[in-house]
Amino acid sequence: MGSSRTAPWIAAFAAAALAGPASAAGQEISVVEMTTRDVLAGYAAGDFTAVELTRAFLDRIARYESHYNAFISMNPDALAIAAALDVEYAGSGPRGPLHGVPVVIKDNIDYGGLVTTAGWEGFSARTGGVDMIPDDDAAVVTRLRAAGAIILGKTNLPDFAGHGTRTNSTVAGQTLNPYNVDKVPGGSSGGTATAVSGSFAVLGLGSETGGSIQNPASAQALVGVKPTYGLVPIEGVVPLSGTYVDVVGPLAKTVYDAAVTLDVLAGPTTEDLATFAAVGHMPEGGYAASLDAGALSGKRFGLVGTGWRTDFLPLDSLTEEHYRRAVDELTRLGAEVVEDPFAGTGFVEMYGERTNVPSQGTHDMFVYLQGLGSGAPFNTIEEWEILSGREYSRGRGGRGGGPPPVPARPSATEQGDAYQAWRYKIRNLFRSVLEQNNLDGLFFPQSGTPNRNLVEDPTRPEFAPNNWAEIPSNIVNDLGVPTVTVPFSYFDDGTPFVLAFIGDMWTEARLLSFAYAFEQATQSRTAPVLVEKPIG
Repeated sequence: MGSSRTAPWIAAFAAAALAGPASAAGQEISVVEMTTRDVLAGYAAGDFTAVELTRAFLDRIARYESHYNAFISMNPDALAIAAALDVEYAGSGPRGPLHGVPVVIKDNIDYGGLVTTAGWEGFSARTGGVDMIPDDDAAVVTRLRAAGAIILGKTNLPDFAGHGTRTNSTVAGQTLNPYNVDKVPGGSSGGTATAVSGSFAVLGLGSETGGSIQNPASAQALVGVKPTYGLVPIEGVVPLSGTYVDVVGPLAKTVYDAAVTLDVLAGPTTEDLATFAAVGHMPEGGYAASLDAGALSGKRFGLVGTGWRTDFLPLDSLTEEHYRRAVDELTRLGAEVVEDPFAGTGFVEMYGERTNVPSQGTHDMFVYLQGLGSGAPFNTIEEWEILSGREYSRGRGGRGGGPPPVPARPSATEQGDAYQAWRYKIRNLFRSVLEQNNLDGLFFPQSGTPNRNLVEDPTRPEFAPNNWAEIPSNIVNDLGVPTVTVPFSYFDDGTPFVLAFIGDMWTEARLLSFAYAFEQATQSRTAPVLVEKPIG
């Protein structure tokens, strides 16, 4: 089910990965479940160099990628960057908290000089389109590289990140779930999730508009951080709802790795003026330094119920069983719980009034394309149409359906004003429920059912409904509040059951600390066992 389009670069990177000894001692480097702490400790002890570690990850990718299909493209400079980092380490020590850490990024995030496809064949010459090549890095990639990260490659996503359940693109085909290839990997950051969960990288970046970090984190037993809108810059990220909702966040195997990555990513930059809203809302010592294994003692959490939403509830019976075990563990760690605190508050009804969603795709895409730089092949959709000889119909009236919409800033329209007014009202209701129940956050299952089948209907193999039973989304996305996922247990089919801690705006430090305390007490994550692509 993986795409054959990736075969040429797999062969090339297999050769690169095998071009030298595994480590300075001649011993094989085990990269499975490797963390940032493992990487930095290995460098400090002289167990391996950045070049050797990068080759070890590339070797694993070469062995398994053709089956799981996590990537759209690889970074041809990864080994050269690793070599430069080795020289720097020998001279002055680690550049930052991610020095020499192999990382992946979703292929809607710009890396200067490499193609950004957003999963769509029209932005890739390899699939008959026109390569979309940015002059420079997205703001988050600039920050990763400044911290010492080695970007190994860009991961698969459904076209324009438009699916929350499956990750199947017109550029690279379908990504599989390492825990069970017959189950969905989650979307739209499924390529990043598979790369991280399958130990093709230590950690990775996803993006989210409506569950696209949380869903694959839940499908693949990962810690995912959906941050408050405005905490992490989204400049250089192909938008879906850049004006109001889009965020970028880490996917990692441990809470510490997610926290240290958020330390690197978060904070104001003139590249994205929305990030100045984060001033005064970030922990002074950083997110990783705020982690506390005793953070759950004496805290109060709201549990899921039909006062929050009606779809995907009541929970599937298997999910309910795992959830209640998780609640028992939470209370054992000293927390108190409140059943369905949203019941009777009118929250569901108010969310149902979400009708005045402003049109923003044309504006946000216009801004993104302008940011590609003067050296990019095109900077407008019209220029892409001339180069490709095709019509770009996404989000536009099209030549046959009237003129394309103008790129008006959504906040300058009455429709935008109406959406903001509704958003302010429901966020205040959300906040009042937390305050009236003296809640420190919400403790929900991320999904209301076990993992969906990859093929929903064998008689219709192309049938691919967007039906992940997401409990937090899209509500938390409209509210703009953060969510942190943490693994807890596994179903009989091998796929995970994952929890979500949800809080008010700017509470990432607290949520990460809650997740850390839960993780340290349960130690639940188990690595998937990968297999090579079957022959024939």
